Amino acid sequence: MQAIETKFFGPTNARGARIRVRCQARTMFVSWDYAKGSEGNHDAAAEALAKRLDWRGRWYGGGNADGSGNVYVCAGNVNDPAFIIGGVEG
Repeated sequence: MQAIETKFFGPTNARGARIRVRCQARTMFVSWDYAKGSEGNHDAAAEALAKRLDWRGRWYGGGNADGSGNVYVCAGNVNDPAFIIGGVEG
């Protein structure tokens, strides 16, 4: 299992706002959902990557050093049936 990092990228003339979500195994982008707010978008991006890699368990996240995103680590049972952030099912 690897840590998951998220980072916000604002809209440009060619693309809408998005989150880059990455770990050592993969990088992908997730479109920004204005209904979710900042934390909700970062959590959803981390969950999307974990699901793509078939990772489960209890994940904990917090802001990264430069304030542009979050870092998530799995500290729970990887046999949990779902991706769970901080004790709340996502």
